[in-house]
Amino acid sequence: MTKLRIVSAIALLFALGAMASAESLNMDGATAGSADGRPSRGMTQASVESKYGSPTTVQAAVGEPPITRWEYTDFVVFFEYDKVIHAVVKR
Repeated sequence: MTKLRIVSAIALLFALGAMASAESLNMDGATAGSADGRPSRGMTQASVESKYGSPTTVQAAVGEPPITRWEYTDFVVFFEYDKVIHAVVKR
């Protein structure tokens, strides 16, 4: 009976440890920005424009898949189709 209790206690500890280390992923990046104020990957062009305003410069789509570049005062955003793939801070 003592071995059963020990095995049960160990199993319980493993289960609690797994629950404690679980992560919650937010897949709704369409409305959020990054911590440093840039648009985050996956945001749409409409959500970027809604949150950050109109860009100062827009470079037309180039290549396949089409990559578009929007320039703002402090950062540049690169889109594939209408989704952010990268945003960099200007120096």
